[in-house]
Amino acid sequence: MTTRLSGLVAFVVVAVVIVVAVVTRGQEAGALTTAWGEPDLQGIWTTQFDTPLQRNVKYGTREFFTEEERTKLDQERAALIGRDKRVERGTELDVAGAYNSEFMSVKRTGRRTSLVVDPPDGRVPALTPEARERAAADRAFRIDLLRSTQTCKSGSTACAGGKYDPTPSPRRDEALTRYNTARMNRHFGPEDGSLGDRCLSGGLPGFGGAYGGNFRRIVQTPGGVSIVYDIDQGQAFQRNIVMNGSPHLPSTVRQWFGDSRGHWEGDTLVIDVTNFSPKSDYQGARENLHLVERWRRAGPDTLEYTVTVDDPTVWTKPWTMQEEFTRQNEKENRIYYEPRCHEGNYGFPSLLLSARLAEKAYAAGTGPHPATKDNATDFVGVEENPFVR
Repeated sequence: MTTRLSGLVAFVVVAVVIVVAVVTRGQEAGALTTAWGEPDLQGIWTTQFDTPLQRNVKYGTREFFTEEERTKLDQERAALIGRDKRVERGTELDVAGAYNSEFMSVKRTGRRTSLVVDPPDGRVPALTPEARERAAADRAFRIDLLRSTQTCKSGSTACAGGKYDPTPSPRRDEALTRYNTARMNRHFGPEDGSLGDRCLSGGLPGFGGAYGGNFRRIVQTPGGVSIVYDIDQGQAFQRNIVMNGSPHLPSTVRQWFGDSRGHWEGDTLVIDVTNFSPKSDYQGARENLHLVERWRRAGPDTLEYTVTVDDPTVWTKPWTMQEEFTRQNEKENRIYYEPRCHEGNYGFPSLLLSARLAEKAYAAGTGPHPATKDNATDFVGVEENPFVR
């Protein structure tokens, strides 16, 4: 009787343990799965650390920093950001430095030596000959617009490759062959300004910069995924992922954030993105840019993002980046103040107004030629980044 009772108790205990284990596993699975059975990527996510795009060549194929290296880099970067970068008061460079490191969000150095994980050296592949020629011609044009400014006269790195000439460039009125996306030393119209100055720099693949956050808000519905991006200074946008298996839009239809078509491969959301606008730009890639994104829940509070970038008109081969996001508290972040770059962008109209006033003053003989003033390179010279030294 005692033996039978002991066996019954043992059976009950084992059964309870099994039930608890099953329930626990179910709860864990439920936490990572939506009510309709798809992998759950929902939530507010952000990056906790700062990681350079490319790996410093001195690290070779090493993917991760040591803790000692991370500590040293944090100290170097903190000293760089904290120093006083003001130059001679009243100079062009001093005025340009009004927007300085005080506005930067500084994160600690991450574990990875680069966002680029493929090629193994952590470097963006070489440009194609056509892309190199295009980039060189574009830089030569922009440098020539600076040639009669103090920037070139002082030998600033912003004028590297150019030389000072007091005569304004004859190329100043030259029309561009491609849609402008970067700063140049003229403001004849809105399109002469950079995408960032026009609050148009938000795009894919999205990575945060020095002046703001790097947040994602993912919302899922049965058969649907929507991602809101909050990057830099109000460069926010939303993209909806088409999940019904339909093909990409016709090649004649182009969109700023491309055309995103997604599907599930196990626990990973795979998104194929094409049909980018020729007015958008990611490191020189425009309408031929092709992205393959992979979003995977690596843990209860970790989201892994991997993206393969391809444009055969720009790079000699595809390359891949990887970034980890950490889940944020839903309750503490329940109120979201949408970034308002456009509504608050008073600076760009002022740039256009300033250009018109400078032209008027020069025509009246009361001011210098507008081309002798640098309105393109801004800030306080070029910072020396320990990530790429």
